[in-house]
Formats: sequence, C-alpha cells, structure tokens
Amino acid sequence: MSETPAADRVTFITIDEGRDGQRLDNFLFVHLKGVPRSRIYRIIRAGEVRVNKKRAKQTTRLATGDVVRIPPVRTSESAAPPVVSDGLAERLSRALLYEDERLMIFNKPAGLAVHGGSGVSLGLIEALRVLYPKETQLELVHRLDRDTSGCIMVARHRGFLRKLQRLMQQGGVEKRYWLLCQGFKGGERRMEAPLLKLMQGNERVVRVSREGKPSITDFTLLERFGDTALVEATLGTGRTHQIRVHAQFGGFPLLGDDKYGSERGDRKLAELGRRRLCLHARSLAFRHPESGERVRVEAPLDEDFEAILGALKADKR
Repeated sequence: MSETPAADRVTFITIDEGRDGQRLDNFLFVHLKGVPRSRIYRIIRAGEVRVNKKRAKQTTRLATGDVVRIPPVRTSESAAPPVVSDGLAERLSRALLYEDERLMIFNKPAGLAVHGGSGVSLGLIEALRVLYPKETQLELVHRLDRDTSGCIMVARHRGFLRKLQRLMQQGGVEKRYWLLCQGFKGGERRMEAPLLKLMQGNERVVRVSREGKPSITDFTLLERFGDTALVEATLGTGRTHQIRVHAQFGGFPLLGDDKYGSERGDRKLAELGRRRLCLHARSLAFRHPESGERVRVEAPLDEDFEAILGALKADKR
C-alpha cells in the first residue's frame, strides 16, 4: 500500500497482491476504520471513490496494481480497537470448531452480527481481530444473519479466502441448516423461487420475484412435533435470507422470525417461554482447497435451541 487515507486530503492507494480480488467495500471498511458503513456506501455511490480514475461499484473486485482514489473522510475521534468483553472472548474461544494454518470455523452465537455496522459497533470479525492481534489478514468467507447461529468460516489469509470463495461459487461447499417451522407438509420440499433484494425505508427485505436471482433450497423433515417440524435445509444457492424467504413462500415460516415469520409461530415460542430465530447453520462439508482432505464440521445447537427442542419433545409425549 502506498499511503494511509487522510481526513484532510485525497489519497491514492495502490493495491498489492494481498488485496487482489477483494471487494471495494470490504477494502474501504478496513482502511477507513471509524467511518460508518453508511457513509462509505454513500461516497461510493456518489462516485467519490475511484478505481483507476473510473467510478466503481461496492462489489467491484480489486486487482493487483489498481489505484484507488479515496476522498477526504473524517474518521471517529478514537482509532482504538473495539473492546471485547471477557464474556464474549470466552464464548468465542469455546465456539472454535476447527482450525488449521489457513482457516478457522466458529459456531457463531445467535445475536452476534458477523460484522459491525447498522447500529452494531462490534461484530464477529472485529472481535476476532482484537482477540487474534497477530492475524493481520482475517476475513469472513461468507455471512450469517445476526440471529442465526452456527458454522461460519474465517480465512486467515486473503489468498485462501479467494480459493474458498471460488469453491463456494462452484458448489463445492455443502451447507446444511436446521430450522423449526410450522406448516411443513410431507417429507421433502424443493423450493426454486428467484429472490430479489429490496429496501423498504432503511430496512433491507427479500422477496420472491421474477426479477430476482435464481435460488434453490431443499428441505427435508427430520422430526415432527404436532404442528411444528424440525427440518434440515440444504442450500443450492446462497442468497440473502434465502432459507427464511423460501420457507415463508412455501407456507412454513420459521419460528421466531421477526421479518418473515408468523403470529402463530410467535405464539408457539411464547408458550415455550423462549425467543430466538430458530435457524442454525448445522454443518459444513468441503474438500480443502490446499490439502485436498475432506473437511466436515458440525456445530452443536446452543442452549436456547436445545431448550425449545426439548419442550417440543416433551409436549409430543
């Protein structure tokens, strides 16, 4: 990198090999620490950020040798790293499911965002960068909704990040989720419904639309508890809120889903005395891009999900 961004002048940064292939927005999040994400997206949309003297989108992939123009942007008063509480540090140490020299896989707690922004000061990736200060290239490989628990991959090197993301794009990573829903009929359902991201005010929502991107989810019944079912979902594609929207569209919304759920599901959870989105990234399976070994990681259910399942089983008896 040629220069550090400044608050009082335009700066130009030349991309090195370590950042080759990184999205423009992710690059700016790192290099404009303390600047709200909404502000970063605004300067991109306004054309104030340029790549090789041209306007660029937030999804633009940077290449070695690209020159990024960054306008004067004032960061927050303090550039100090966020504080990670002892409780969160302990939870994350216990949540580590797998690691090698290239990769870590965590069982993300429900309620923890994967990154800061939108009113969230500290997310999983920011916490990990504090807890692993010698790891200078930690990056999320994929994302999970804030209220979804379970398997999430964090690359330790950007070169390996690109290899894993290519593997995902080629369908080489099998993701299985467990969910609790109401209205699931039969033993198996395949949902093929295109999904479109929209903004409603300041809130992002996803709808089934012919204008959306092709999306496939396979649902398999694991156990039935009267009108509630434990179902496994396997992703054929990886769209935002895919499982939640496909379940809603198929007539079997998830319990505890504030955005795509139902009042009936809310009442069921209230009866059980618990409150959470009943969606858990249960397992990941793939062939390691470097060693060639088969990796399969399974995330145990957390206490709340286990308690809800236990109450449902007790009612069934």
